[in-house]
Amino acid sequence: MQSGEYRKRIGDVLKLKIPATSANIGSGFDALGIALTMYNEVAIEESDRLEIRSLDGVAVPEGADNLIYQSACRLYQECGKPLPKGFKISQSNVIPMARGLGSSSACVAAGLMGANYLLGKPLQREELVNIACAIEGHPDNVTPALLGGLTAAAVENGRVYAVTLHVADKFRFAAFIPDFELKTSLARSILPATVPRQDAVYNLSRSALMAGSLATGHVDNLRVAVQDKLHQPYRLSLIPGAEEIFDLSYEYGSFATYISGAGPTVMSIISRRHEEEFETEMTQQLAARGLSGWRVVILDVDSRGAHKVSH
Repeated sequence: MQSGEYRKRIGDVLKLKIPATSANIGSGFDALGIALTMYNEVAIEESDRLEIRSLDGVAVPEGADNLIYQSACRLYQECGKPLPKGFKISQSNVIPMARGLGSSSACVAAGLMGANYLLGKPLQREELVNIACAIEGHPDNVTPALLGGLTAAAVENGRVYAVTLHVADKFRFAAFIPDFELKTSLARSILPATVPRQDAVYNLSRSALMAGSLATGHVDNLRVAVQDKLHQPYRLSLIPGAEEIFDLSYEYGSFATYISGAGPTVMSIISRRHEEEFETEMTQQLAARGLSGWRVVILDVDSRGAHKVSH
């Protein structure tokens, strides 16, 4: 975009929807992620001051430490454009924070996408993915948040190489969301610095199998494809009740169950045909076993990624 095409947009409100994401999908540590039909909504406009508010009572940073604001500023800097004096940002936070559903990636995506629209869309979505990964540190959540669908991503010399795959229509995703948080920094700190070669090969083969099986609908592969030796065995100890939920989910028909992102949410891949029965049975079982702090939410795959709602 030429500099003469840029114009200030004070009073020009942009509204966005950003999907939740579920990363790793068991074996695809820091490589696989999927966008799901749970959304944060963000309105952003240039202003003569910084004004940030939550529309649903969820506490969010209201100053320069707000991640949406920081990401928007980063985009202006990347494009060589002068920063406005401030932004007005309103956000609804349906994606729960620190639960392994990509809440921070949703903020990054919102800030970058919003700023890109306000500047007249100088960057392609793939370029936004590169900046988002530089902010977030790894691509498995930010890539599906921006591109939608199931994504496989790798980083080479600061550039994200990614593909988006369609997921077979027969699948749904059942999120078991607890009433407690687990910080990603803690969940990463317990992981070993090195792993045996056989463990790396174990995960590589299964992550490839997972991506292919979700795309083609090969149900019988999923129980094997979801197995992992790099992160889940260590993180399970940080999530009270998770092992019991794993066992129950398989008893009631899950094709594959895994820790979503860094946790504590547990995710099951289930049949579209039996989603209502699965939700009912699991809700009853959780209550019967004293796990009433967990809720079950059935989600579909979001194929759009972050997108504009209105202008």
